[in-house]
Amino acid sequence: MAYELEHHYVRTNGIQLHVVQCGPAEGPLVILLHGFPEFWYGWKKQIPALAEAGYRVWAPDQRGYNLSDKPTRVAHYAIDKLAADVVGLIDAAGREKAFMVGHDWGAAVAWWLALHHADRVAKLAVLNVPHPAVLGRKVRRSPRQLRKSWYIFFFQLPWLPERLIRFGNWRVGRKTLVGSSRRGTFSDADLQQYQAAWAQPGAVRSMINWYRAAVRSVSRLGKTGRVTVPVHIIWGRRDAFLEADMAAESLTYCDRGQLTYFDKATHWVQHEEAARVNELLLALFQQANQVPIIYTTS
Repeated sequence: MAYELEHHYVRTNGIQLHVVQCGPAEGPLVILLHGFPEFWYGWKKQIPALAEAGYRVWAPDQRGYNLSDKPTRVAHYAIDKLAADVVGLIDAAGREKAFMVGHDWGAAVAWWLALHHADRVAKLAVLNVPHPAVLGRKVRRSPRQLRKSWYIFFFQLPWLPERLIRFGNWRVGRKTLVGSSRRGTFSDADLQQYQAAWAQPGAVRSMINWYRAAVRSVSRLGKTGRVTVPVHIIWGRRDAFLEADMAAESLTYCDRGQLTYFDKATHWVQHEEAARVNELLLALFQQANQVPIIYTTS
């Protein structure tokens, strides 16, 4: 059965988020958390598949993005506030728990939820972002990863990153998506959708403030422990921003974890390997809670 995309505005944690919803109203809740520089649209290949499988899918524009509220202070984008937004969404849906799926910054929020709000997370899937302790250690010790993370430090500058991203009709944003993905991953129509989201008043500043807030609380981000909920880490090996060995390292922090590498995928694995990623998500949601640690390569 095909379900329509529903556009809603949901109050949570003192702000209002735009949330695309899809699927049967009473289906198990799945929350899809996008990263930078995307918005709910980054899950356009997952939402219909999950809905047709019987899940109630919520894909928010996270705070600061697209049509959601955009608080002005950097402190408003601290990781605990971002996670509290999602807890509020679970409450608004009238559920105790949700299946959580995150990519990029959305994966960072999803890790945090599993670490600090495990009672609200049924199962966790993270795409191309490592456990926070692994990322912190890697940036400190690996010159290669430090070079890949240069943009995080650039984003700490005032106003200049915002101006650069807007320059030339969003040239940098478009080149970031196209240049770091497989050929044909992002169509011209897709890029127009992203440009419209970036052009929302205050969006660029708010999107970058996620990085500014993270650096200001970096010591706290690294002080995290083990993940007890079932986890599936999905990783495109050709990620231009993050070293692939961090996925395997992250698995060691998971009591019940699986890892699937996609050898030919990039950071944008849910776009490039959509059908297989959808299969992995559904398999995770449907399998028994006792998940063995499995290392697979695809």
